[in-house]
Amino acid sequence: MLQLHSFDVEHHHGPIGDRADKPYGNGVLLWFEVEDFDEAMRRAEEMKVEVVLPRHRNPPDGVGGPNHWECWMRDPDGYTVVLASPYGTAGGTWQPGPDLFR
Repeated sequence: MLQLHSFDVEHHHGPIGDRADKPYGNGVLLWFEVEDFDEAMRRAEEMKVEVVLPRHRNPPDGVGGPNHWECWMRDPDGYTVVLASPYGTAGGTWQPGPDLFR
């Protein structure tokens, strides 16, 4: 999935970047659905990937939406990459905490 966002618009996840800091990739988010989401989180932790938005449920609360897990990360070139579990595989609510991968 490819989403295009404006730096000037905030959604529930906040701004996607700082226009002054990263002029390239304006609005580009790369999404990858992975069957082994928990294992992918372990691999990301081992690689010490920069986490932009820790593991969370989408949507953050309520019903509807994809009801899946996401983790937003930064690739080595500064672009945002999102790993997502398959639709319908998450439950609960978004509760970010000190442990970014659990």
